[in-house]
Amino acid sequence: MRFNQTNYNDGLTSLTWETLFVGVFRANQVIANVPNIEMDETLKKRVIAEAKFLRALFYFNLTLYFGNPPLLLTPSQPTDVPPNATTAEAYAQVAKDLNEAIPDLPLSYSGDDLGRATRGAAYALLGKTHLQQKQYQLAFNAFDWLITGPGAAIYRLTTNYRDNFIISRENNEESIFEIQFNENQAENTDDDVDESRVNNTGTSISQFFAPPGVGFSDGGARRWLIDEFLQEQTTTGQRDPRLAASLIYNFTNPAGPQATMVYGRSFADRYGNGPDANGVWFRKLLNDHWKDQEGFRSPNNYRLIRFADVLLMQAECLNGLNRTSDAYPLVDRVRQRAGLAPLSVAKPGLNQTQFLTQLKHERIVELAGEGWRWADLLRWGDLGPALASRDADFTNFEVGKHELYPIPQRDIDLNPNLKQNPRY
Repeated sequence: MRFNQTNYNDGLTSLTWETLFVGVFRANQVIANVPNIEMDETLKKRVIAEAKFLRALFYFNLTLYFGNPPLLLTPSQPTDVPPNATTAEAYAQVAKDLNEAIPDLPLSYSGDDLGRATRGAAYALLGKTHLQQKQYQLAFNAFDWLITGPGAAIYRLTTNYRDNFIISRENNEESIFEIQFNENQAENTDDDVDESRVNNTGTSISQFFAPPGVGFSDGGARRWLIDEFLQEQTTTGQRDPRLAASLIYNFTNPAGPQATMVYGRSFADRYGNGPDANGVWFRKLLNDHWKDQEGFRSPNNYRLIRFADVLLMQAECLNGLNRTSDAYPLVDRVRQRAGLAPLSVAKPGLNQTQFLTQLKHERIVELAGEGWRWADLLRWGDLGPALASRDADFTNFEVGKHELYPIPQRDIDLNPNLKQNPRY
């Protein structure tokens, strides 16, 4: 992202808008039509609740990235020309859908139903929705269901951090909502709207994120991120294990480039002193733990919301409520899983401002490469050209503009009630 987009109909921002509204349309079809179907009433309520959860998820992302999306809550018609909602109105609809879904969602699933929305997933997304608006008490109430309420018997941290990103530990005890993938060798399209073809039920993320010689290297990390992990050692004097689980670079193995393996070859052998010798790549969504290559049909699930994320968000809520001392134990749980000293020992007595600064670091090292960084920076008010000191792309960032994506121009041309985001 270099903040220099000029064609508002092309590129990932336009495709993001389009794809999310396809999801909204499908959810609306279920919500509108399933009530009229003769079927088991309990199952009917669950299906409608799942659709409301998904509509909430789509609108959460539309609001996060575009700020003021139109609210389409019934099956779309060609004559529809809805106006922009405000950000508050859009998030309020997300919360409404989730609160309506929660009573009819089960606590868990098994077998082929793994991956469907659970009550815990709805509470976690509800908490995220309120936290993004700094509604700390409402967010706290939602997260508390997972931490001290019925969810406490369901969710906990895995013993091994790396287990959250490998195919042999999918849908584990830490996973709250996980997007399911599997490998379909017969697939011939990524376009799931085209029902005449065989859809790809895997994900191409790993092909795009894998380092050169394996993938397209489209999602490389910055080297400042390594330094975040190296700020502290474990209580036994070792490196934070989350570094090797999160990033591939010349010292993923502390012994160096000769010992660091990149899909079956050493880092030194692959990159030597060439242009990629100082490269850094996100590892969590890759398949290097079981393959020597990538492709466009990875079966590795995407862990969208983890319990560790919930613990850190709840700590942020408590700190926002001026209950900083109560927030320490939540951060301690996440740090101790990584082998670090509890924060209550390492940095006791932080005030509210100091604790938030520390929490920003804790979220970086726990969640790097998992897709929540933009939401964090936006919520904290940290987006801006000052970030260019670590990421040169932010040199072009314009405050009051680039916090939001542009709405696709084709939609504005078709809908006279739809307004473009500021300064585009």
